Amino acid sequence: QRALRAAVKATYRVALANPRARTIFQNPDDRRTFEGAGLIAPGRSVLIRGSGVDLARFPASPLPEGPPLVLLPARMLWDKGVGEFVEAARALRPRFPLARFALVGSADTQNPAGIPPKTLARWQDEGLVEWWGHRKDMPQVLAQAHLVVLPSYREGLPLALAEAASCGRACVTADVPGCREVVRHGSTGWLVPVRDAGALASAIAEALDDPRELARRGLAGRALAEAELSKAAVVEQTLALYRSLLGPRWPLPPPSRGHHG
Repeated sequence: QRALRAAVKATYRVALANPRARTIFQNPDDRRTFEGAGLIAPGRSVLIRGSGVDLARFPASPLPEGPPLVLLPARMLWDKGVGEFVEAARALRPRFPLARFALVGSADTQNPAGIPPKTLARWQDEGLVEWWGHRKDMPQVLAQAHLVVLPSYREGLPLALAEAASCGRACVTADVPGCREVVRHGSTGWLVPVRDAGALASAIAEALDDPRELARRGLAGRALAEAELSKAAVVEQTLALYRSLLGPRWPLPPPSRGHHG
């Protein structure tokens, strides 16, 4: 691993050495890591938060009526915090007997961190969580939710949280790089220590105990999505980077198609 790490660092240094090169980071923590390791020079990077969420496809909606539904939307990997989510659901079941806890995402049997489907099925059989599998209708899925949870160990910038914010859903997530770019503690949701199922359960309970605060933080999430996380904003920031580098050569002419007889 040390040899591989050294080789990767050397490759980065070569690839990013050009003085006209610019590196795009999705969160400031990763940028500080690269600068601290001497892989990029200060001033040769830009921060663009994620790939952008389609605000029209993920519209804000009021919290639904009925028993609370708590969603974890992600691939079923241990390092997405799925285990901690299940333990939190187990701890909260006596206090919130009507609450539903759902895992939304496919199993990844090719990933070493993948959770075996039989484990997911066992949790469902125990009545701890529902496993919905992969869904293509995420706007409709999020509209059913009262709270979105992603206790991931680390992210670049999780699109799942950005989509939840766009839908006006407050989120609970781990206080780690990437996740805290979307969830602002006390504003758009709750940040908890990573790998801490007890703290996760406490934050979920606080959210479910106060529907008014849950709705308030959801509205703040939508405002954040509109201001910083929209696909339009990300595209504009990316094009601005190209314009700054290409100057008068921007925009580039379309490629020649040639003539065919």
